Amino acid sequence: MPIFDAARSPRLEASRHETVRQAALNIGEVLAELKNEFPRVTASKIRFLEDKGLIIPQRTSAGYRKYSASDVSRLRFILSVQRDQYLPLKVIKDHLDAVDRGEAPAALPGGAPVAPQAVDNDMAEAVERKARSVSLAELQGLTGCSEELASELVKFGLIEPVAGLFDANSIEVTKSAAELASRGVEPRHLRQFRTAADREFSLIESIVGNELKKPEVSARARAAEEAQEISRQCLKIHEALVQRAISQLDR
Repeated sequence: MPIFDAARSPRLEASRHETVRQAALNIGEVLAELKNEFPRVTASKIRFLEDKGLIIPQRTSAGYRKYSASDVSRLRFILSVQRDQYLPLKVIKDHLDAVDRGEAPAALPGGAPVAPQAVDNDMAEAVERKARSVSLAELQGLTGCSEELASELVKFGLIEPVAGLFDANSIEVTKSAAELASRGVEPRHLRQFRTAADREFSLIESIVGNELKKPEVSARARAAEEAQEISRQCLKIHEALVQRAISQLDR
């Protein structure tokens, strides 16, 4: 009489396959998981991250990508620190590679948290809170700005509500504008930053324009990464020039 093997019970096998099936998502399902936190993420962006070795999804026998829950959490972490801390992918990859090796690397620059390969629920919730757009009342509460200041910032194009909500970039601009307002700097004085930002973006767009025209699905993601790096170098030049001028004050 054959020995009954509980591990090979049809019911348990079916249950195990169902669990694996539920945990393994295709790229469309991954996008659905991430779209509320990262509305601009695309399939080409995820494939680009795979090309760079930041995430390695499993493949079915037919070659289709399948993403686990830890893959989605890892993506959430990568996208959040790239968006919120403007970190280059190489820095993020080196950090995650160290974690994958079982090391305990220091926190990423800009105060980004140290994350394991599978991000825990607390961090996922923190990322979601930071990514969520806020109402005018929430913007005031987060930044300490007045309704009048917020209205002026909108008027001069420094922050832009979408369907009445403000994103993380608008929150950062408002925080700085509120701090500057306490020193007598009015929103109308800040219009030059919007003009400079538009000019900088035009320069960046002209540089990465050829990449955007390429037919590969990952072309736009490569262009965005290149644009981030160009922007970082432009900001370094800007800061160095301003600091050089400031250094003349105490001479």
